[in-house]
Amino acid sequence: MTLDTKISGGTIHDGNGGEAYTADIGIRDGRIVEIGSCGAAQTTLDASGAIITPGFIDLHTHYDGQISWDEELKPSVNFGVTTAVLGNCGVGFAPVRPTDHDRLVRLMEGVEDIPGTALHEGISWGWESFPEYLDHIDAKPHSIDFAVMAVHDPIRVYVMGERASCNEPATEDDIRAMRDIVAEAMEAGAAGFSTGRSDVHRTADGDWTPSSEATAGELAGIASALKGRSRGVLQAVNDFNLEREGDQFDAEFAVLEAFARAGGRPCSISLMQRDFAPDQWRRILSETERLNADGIDFRVQVAPRAIGVFSGLDCTFHPILAQPSYLAIKDKPLDERAAIMRDPEFKARCLAETPIKLSGEGSSVPPIVDRVISEIDTLAFKLFRLGENPDYEQGQEQSLGAEAMRDGVPIMDRLYDVCLELDGRQLIYFPIYNYTEFSYDNVHTMLTHPNALVGLSDGGAHVGTICDASFPAYLLTHWTRDRERGRIDLARAVQMLTADAGDYLGLEDRGRIAVGQRADINVIDYAGLSLNAPHMVQDLPAGGQRLLQDANGFIATLVAGEQVIASDSLTGARPGRLVRF
Repeated sequence: MTLDTKISGGTIHDGNGGEAYTADIGIRDGRIVEIGSCGAAQTTLDASGAIITPGFIDLHTHYDGQISWDEELKPSVNFGVTTAVLGNCGVGFAPVRPTDHDRLVRLMEGVEDIPGTALHEGISWGWESFPEYLDHIDAKPHSIDFAVMAVHDPIRVYVMGERASCNEPATEDDIRAMRDIVAEAMEAGAAGFSTGRSDVHRTADGDWTPSSEATAGELAGIASALKGRSRGVLQAVNDFNLEREGDQFDAEFAVLEAFARAGGRPCSISLMQRDFAPDQWRRILSETERLNADGIDFRVQVAPRAIGVFSGLDCTFHPILAQPSYLAIKDKPLDERAAIMRDPEFKARCLAETPIKLSGEGSSVPPIVDRVISEIDTLAFKLFRLGENPDYEQGQEQSLGAEAMRDGVPIMDRLYDVCLELDGRQLIYFPIYNYTEFSYDNVHTMLTHPNALVGLSDGGAHVGTICDASFPAYLLTHWTRDRERGRIDLARAVQMLTADAGDYLGLEDRGRIAVGQRADINVIDYAGLSLNAPHMVQDLPAGGQRLLQDANGFIATLVAGEQVIASDSLTGARPGRLVRF
């Protein structure tokens, strides 16, 4: 039979981590049916000089609201992702009563920095239960496939109502009801269950998230809904209460251990190096090794670069944000603000002021923002211009603080001027985590640990401050090709983005180039692969803005055999569907 598509002449990295080889790939009815010397096809895609990989699987995104209105799922689709996992960190939109729509929007707005106006206008709210949510988002075609975790916060709100955020422990009846909802979600095809225990996660009203109030007993009780199942994973984020109560590592890890043991399924948590606890990541890895030795499948999700943010006049935060004179003009259009700020008298008055406190009761601004502003003279040595060809691993001598010192100007004066560069659209990069020593040497140790999974891109979240959906392209360019030391083998990097993620989730039909697998495939100009600088666009509902980033080098991305990317641009094809487990 004639093939639908033949990809010819490319160098195949099949996802297994072994040596690459050259062969044709034959595709029919969305599946790989031949590898080798393939016969005739209706369409032939010439991959000569390019590498071929399985489609990338992104374990950690937050398109939970966007999925209901956005068919494209940019920017993840632009970076070779063919399957995205939604519903991480315990936040999402199902189950939900109509009376709680605004509450969940305020939660997502605060935790994941997604404009509430965009969520209110964009979400269609055609569901109440989790199975209804899956059916609703499955009815709309998308560019890529997606899987969805059942999420703790909306489940807790659905069961406990106002008690969910009142520092009140769940009763046995509450826990039983939450476990039943998760079991129902798993029967409907959820990928697993996620929870969040982070002090930097607040609602838009400044409140703690509902799941941060959960006890070990509650988490274990809910997780038991996965016990004995052949599919499903557990996911958690935890910073071990360093912000609220100091180092609570042992007590908090005991909570996570109870969670993982009760679920009896693979579990992963976020791993990063924090400046205020620079060795904590090593303790986490040591504990994962202990649990693995005891038969618990416990992993860490690792980012391939810093967990950082962009600041600028067009972003959610920037260095001048807390100055009273700036706050008086903050709601004006960017061009007007920039024009006012160029007035020398305004600048002098603004910089002479004492910044006000932005976080606290009733504010969604996390305390870290006030700390950054109060310590800006020191932290400026960790602020960088990213550049048109983004460099995410710069030395301290390239920082804006070092630049100000060399030029003999006050640091705030320099930061003020940098904010006005590019007509007020300049982006300043602040690598908050994973950059204590101003290099990625520790990140290399994390990435190469046997318990590591590439994750934490947060695609769809923090849209005014980050654009980390480009992680897959960055792993391939920086770590396998451009970094001068501590490189990762290309075949291994591909395996991390594909088979490792698929095996962790229990996806048997994707993650490898093999006969019988889904034809989720990337054709990449490896030598020419590059990232452009992020840029702000206003394409969210209600005029909301977000950072997007473009890549160069994705010759083709196929989802179930249909080409969704051609020469770095979307084709308009919509083969993506919900992955039910």
